[in-house]
Amino acid sequence: LCFTDEGRNAVDRAGGAHIVVDHIRSLCSKTDPASEKLLTVFCGMLMNYSNENDTLQSQLINMGVIPTLVKLLGIHCQNAALTEMCLVAFGNLAELESSKEQFAYTNIAEELVKLFKKQIEHDKKEMIFEVLAPLAENDVIKLQLVEAGLVECLLEIVQKTVDSDKEDDVAELKTASDLMVLLLLGDESMQKLFEGGKGSVFQRVLSWIPSNSHQLQLAGALAIANFARNDGNCIHMVDNGIVQKLMDLLDRHVEDGNVTVQHAALSALRNLAIPVVNKAKMLSAGVAEAVLKFLRSEMPPVQFKLLGTLRMLIDAQAEAAEQLGKNVKLVERLVEWCEAKDHAGVMGESNRLLSALIRHSKSKDVIRTIVQSGGIKHLVTMATSEHVIMQNEALVALALIAALELVTAEKDLENAQLVQILHRLLSDDRSAPEIKYNSMVLICALIGSEPLQKEVHSMAFLEVVSKLRSHENKTVAQQASLTEQRLAVES
Repeated sequence: LCFTDEGRNAVDRAGGAHIVVDHIRSLCSKTDPASEKLLTVFCGMLMNYSNENDTLQSQLINMGVIPTLVKLLGIHCQNAALTEMCLVAFGNLAELESSKEQFAYTNIAEELVKLFKKQIEHDKKEMIFEVLAPLAENDVIKLQLVEAGLVECLLEIVQKTVDSDKEDDVAELKTASDLMVLLLLGDESMQKLFEGGKGSVFQRVLSWIPSNSHQLQLAGALAIANFARNDGNCIHMVDNGIVQKLMDLLDRHVEDGNVTVQHAALSALRNLAIPVVNKAKMLSAGVAEAVLKFLRSEMPPVQFKLLGTLRMLIDAQAEAAEQLGKNVKLVERLVEWCEAKDHAGVMGESNRLLSALIRHSKSKDVIRTIVQSGGIKHLVTMATSEHVIMQNEALVALALIAALELVTAEKDLENAQLVQILHRLLSDDRSAPEIKYNSMVLICALIGSEPLQKEVHSMAFLEVVSKLRSHENKTVAQQASLTEQRLAVES
């Protein structure tokens, strides 16, 4: 009956689920053949009842069916038909967030790993994987699965299937390595497996990177990106030569490479470049050059990670920022990507990297390259971003342009209507204090240019600035007084 929507609704109205769940509870511990047969049918009914129906899944979870089914799985693990029905019912329930909280209070991790170790057939393993994957999204359960020994099972599968061409083996390799990466997304489970970089799991994952299997290369790079989520791990990995492994991997995928592998390797490099001490080491290892080989990529996910990696690498690295900022090909590509309206991430990262090249290099040559490539208008647009951090980065870059190369950039700043934008930012009560402060610093620099100075005077800036003298933020108030004096002198 529960196989159709009409049947499900009828059983629901008659309170059928309550009756069945009560029966499962009372029969749960009985292992005679008749009881086991009945329990199998009951689990099958729950499986159909909850199939693709959020409301009925929630109803069963609220009835507390999860601990009962986990107990059932433990007691009847020898009965293949019953455990199968039980697993499929779990699979339906495990998709709901509320169920994961309940599962976390049971010994489901232990039961599933125990069951998994006994399976020989691909289909049976697949069935358990289908329950494990949604459950492993929960951080508490991730740790329980690691402690129950799931990782060892997964590594064993990888070892057995890595050289096989059989369809089932290829599927198993993918599922096992994907699940491994998922387990590393939890902070506690990840640290437990890293074991200060000495862990056997970490070492095994490292050996996946030079593998010939794209799936393992991908999982290895993603695993490294997950291990690289705190400074200590990142520093340890860079000191132990992980960068060269990732660069070798990227090298294998430059020409018509595998996009997912490129994306994963760049993600790992980006994360490794976050700690300050790693930046110079990675730059001298040639990471910037390795990453630039992907400038031709037409794939937004690859473009996004490439930009993020370069931005992390040049943070406070003046020499590297200058070198990259004078690279005309790079700057022209950035300007092109600043217009990638379909890909907000790529657009945002391109703008941020343009600004970072100026802020970290403070170089006239870099500014000239960016002006010649048509980048100024994008930095001005970036000053109107909805993200304060991006607005601020843009204003600081523009202030450096105005201080170092005002004559070169004058025309572009005028065409991009920078003065009107600054007037709007200063008049808007919602602008953050640092935005107001940097806008006034920029105004003071812009009045060194005759056409821009004319614009400033035509827009009654004095009025706006004098109001800010009484701003609650002291730094803003002080800058307002200085700006007012500058404007008064110039007028």
